[in-house]
Amino acid sequence: MNRLNVACALIGTSFGFCFCAAGFNRYDVIHRMLLLQNLTPFLVMGSAVLTAMPLLWLLERRRWRTPLGGDLQLRRWPVERKHVLGGAVFGCGWAITGACPGTISGMLGAGSLFGIVTLAGFLGGMLLRDTVAERAVREETAPVAEPATSTP
Repeated sequence: MNRLNVACALIGTSFGFCFCAAGFNRYDVIHRMLLLQNLTPFLVMGSAVLTAMPLLWLLERRRWRTPLGGDLQLRRWPVERKHVLGGAVFGCGWAITGACPGTISGMLGAGSLFGIVTLAGFLGGMLLRDTVAERAVREETAPVAEPATSTP
């Protein structure tokens, strides 16, 4: 195991601990947030975005190198229909389970059995998404059949 893997594991563990300390692994906290009864989680997420955005902009502008030696280049995509639909599905799943991918790991780490059910749903959703995407690619690349001509 190299130093980068160890550093990532330590950062991930710290991040998960912070999630649990903030209560993001508890359904009632997320449920009250989504009902706009508790805005603290929104403030935590907003402070993370407001901290990361200018730092990433500055690092990209100064041509910062990543830990693996590549240039830091942030990708920007235009908003498309698939992004809006994906966000709606993600939001519905978040509202039903009270968990996003980050909080699932917190739920599992805290020993929540519901975390296993949520993880199964998350993985099932990813599998379904991949299946639909592969089918769409196959349909786009399939040869177009020429109309049959009848000969008298």
